[in-house]
Amino acid sequence: MKDTTGHERVKAVDTTFDVIQYLHDAESATLKEISESVGIGTSTAHRHLTTLHDRGYVIVKDNEYALSLKFLTHGGRRRQALPADELIHRKVRQLSEKTAERAQFITEEHGERVYVYTHAGNDAVKTDAAIGKRGPLHVSAAGKAILSNISMERREQTLDRVFEKGDPEREELESELAKIREQGYAFNDEESTSGLRAVGVPIRCGEGTVLGAISVSGPANRLTGEYFREEIPSLLLGTVNEIELNIEYL
Repeated sequence: MKDTTGHERVKAVDTTFDVIQYLHDAESATLKEISESVGIGTSTAHRHLTTLHDRGYVIVKDNEYALSLKFLTHGGRRRQALPADELIHRKVRQLSEKTAERAQFITEEHGERVYVYTHAGNDAVKTDAAIGKRGPLHVSAAGKAILSNISMERREQTLDRVFEKGDPEREELESELAKIREQGYAFNDEESTSGLRAVGVPIRCGEGTVLGAISVSGPANRLTGEYFREEIPSLLLGTVNEIELNIEYL
């Protein structure tokens, strides 16, 4: 079995991850529901689930299967390996407290944004920006901040997954990314969610490497004028400068 690039894949492993993805989406399910949804026989589904259970990745309650917290163990270990992890976490919290809005740190994996830390200030609105949530880079302020600063080759590969060459929207985005590289921060002006604005700034880690980005988001009626266009970007740039200096001397 090969993927679209011609690389060899292991079908049984693919099936296991299909089961995992289904349980992630469904939260919990019976053996029959899993086998029907994944498109495999009941006995095959049972073997995959038994293996996952024996390895600690699945729990069973009232004849329903669910993912275990062991995945959190791996995610937590990956997060701790990030340079200046504790400092970034602290700065996200401080930003949320200072602005009373929601602040978050995201990083990039496989051309997607991944929420690593998020903290809600006293006046923050509820969003779906949960830790571990993934999504396209080009539809968020922090994602655009990252996308504008990765290598041209990786940026092209990422955009190729979303846009055709010559697409007017792609050309407009590429112009915006060039401006973001120059000014050092990105805006999301109700582009992904009506009534929500955000500002994002990339965190660089060494020459040509982007660790991720920090952003502050809030309702459009509060993030307005000079506060949105100048004060929040300045606050984020100062925060990121401190983080980058600490990373340099780790």
